[in-house]
Amino acid sequence: MTAATIGRPGFAFQAIAIATLAALFVGSLFVGVTNLSIRSLVSDPEALRLVMVSRLPRTLAALLAGSALAIAGLVMQTLARNRFVEPATAGTAQSAALGILVVTLVWPNAALGWKAAGAAATALAGTSLFLMLAHRLPPTQPFLVALFGLVYGGVIGAVATFLAWRLDLLQYVEVWMTGEFSGILRGRYELLWVAGALVALALWTADRLTILSMGRDASIGLGLNYAGVLRFGLVIVSAVTALIVVVVGTIPFVGLVVPNIVSRFAGENLRHTLPWVAGGGAALVLACDMIGRLIRFPYEVPVGTVLGVVGAVLFLILLLGRNRND
Repeated sequence: MTAATIGRPGFAFQAIAIATLAALFVGSLFVGVTNLSIRSLVSDPEALRLVMVSRLPRTLAALLAGSALAIAGLVMQTLARNRFVEPATAGTAQSAALGILVVTLVWPNAALGWKAAGAAATALAGTSLFLMLAHRLPPTQPFLVALFGLVYGGVIGAVATFLAWRLDLLQYVEVWMTGEFSGILRGRYELLWVAGALVALALWTADRLTILSMGRDASIGLGLNYAGVLRFGLVIVSAVTALIVVVVGTIPFVGLVVPNIVSRFAGENLRHTLPWVAGGGAALVLACDMIGRLIRFPYEVPVGTVLGVVGAVLFLILLLGRNRND
């Protein structure tokens, strides 16, 4: 039985998945240095204010960032026709950080929205160049594309680091390269709702993206505007990555492991898999953020660091399972 014939998960599995995501969402509201309870939310105005100003925005930011990163990873894998790429390992996130640095140098007092626009522009350019070069690589060597993406992203990251070092902005750049939610407050995360809207757009074009994954010739033969859908996918990947880098920093592996895990049980039809990928990404980021808050309580480990470990382990498990099946 192939992945494409597995079909959608059953009702019981869907109920468990939704309940797990809801439990993580609620649990995130009550994990932190200040002890909270349902009773305190009712009787203590300060406790309720803490939830509304800090805990709820942080939880929503983790949910939005996780779902958007997972969708961006799936879209990028569709565009590249390769399961081993994602924005954080193919130069998109590094290009976004470089764009923020350039905007900061040209316009030091720029608002967050302008920084996001500059990051999206450089991320779009960096991702377009990556796909153009990746399509020249042998299609029979999928790991070569992933290796090239790591080198490509490393070069762009090195350029950003060098410029930051020369301009005494290394600590500033480090904020964008390490994802964390500790600084998320009400009024500081709202740009992520734009990323959520882009996720909805990806769902709206799921059928076209599925056809795109068949390749240029097959897509054009089926009447798809291949170039237009390709550009649309590039915009989604670049804009989502830029928004997340600007608000919370770079979060690795979400867009790599979640689509691969979902495809194992839900198949390759993006109309069916996109909601599962979004939910899986949200659950993974929420869980890792909670682990980061608890592992050295009352101190925090950045979610990017936690996901660097958890994501690497999950990716190795996926690779070992793939090799065993082969």
